[in-house]
Amino acid sequence: MATYKTYDTIGIREDLQDAIYDISPTTTPFMSTIGRTKAKNTYHEWQTDSLADVNLANAQVEGADAVSATLTPTTRVGNYTQISDKVIQVSTTDDVVDKAGRSTETAYQLSKASAELKRDMESILLSDQAKSAGTATEARKLGGLASWLETNVVDTAGGALTEDMLKEAVLKAYNSGGEPDVLLVSPANKQVVSTFAGIAEQRYQAPKSSPTTIIGTADVYLSDFGAVNVVPDRFLSDDFSYVLDPSMASVAYLRPFKSQKLAKLGDSEKHLLNVEYTLVVNNESAHAKISDET
Repeated sequence: MATYKTYDTIGIREDLQDAIYDISPTTTPFMSTIGRTKAKNTYHEWQTDSLADVNLANAQVEGADAVSATLTPTTRVGNYTQISDKVIQVSTTDDVVDKAGRSTETAYQLSKASAELKRDMESILLSDQAKSAGTATEARKLGGLASWLETNVVDTAGGALTEDMLKEAVLKAYNSGGEPDVLLVSPANKQVVSTFAGIAEQRYQAPKSSPTTIIGTADVYLSDFGAVNVVPDRFLSDDFSYVLDPSMASVAYLRPFKSQKLAKLGDSEKHLLNVEYTLVVNNESAHAKISDET
């Protein structure tokens, strides 16, 4: 008599885990590191200023009349707000059928859309996108970080990032008055920075009580002007690395994240998740950019 096997059985229930596994990166180090502020117009403005150069000839004759110095005005700069959104539409039936890994399809898709929107924002903020006022038919665009940093630039001329280039970038930002303590790099450039002598010194000087993970990763670079935290960002292009003073940058929100249900036109529900924001670079001289990397 033949043995009856599972291959012959009809009606075996499916074995589907009640979970969904998604390892898509969602961390946004740049937005998490810099500040947050509020915008009140589609063109958000602020002012910058600087002190006069040091005057080594500043010696006055006793009893001489006071002579007024030549005063300079502040510089007014600004950035346009940009609207970014995600739209989801789910049928009413799809929201009530029993599914694995989520309560309703709408809730799950809204959660995904929120993470995707933050990824878009991180990439846009770090890009070299030029600011644009937009028109009735073209969207406004904010100026990305790379487009703002003009004073302290180290051009690799198509070469790889080196420790000397990093030292030069830190020096430029420091001499301009910045207090740079973050080096934002792509994952590929993070591996390059891990080979720098400043990292090796940190590993050597780390006390035995420190977490052993520091041996395998370049978390801190010991520059001549203080420790610089090395932060990898999956959404940063390999073309750029940024030496940042986080206190001198922020994201300004004209309209913070909001989800709203749109008008019902049939047997489905449509939701709009959007945000209107811009990048504020308080004083671009506080930062440095290493560009044109391979």
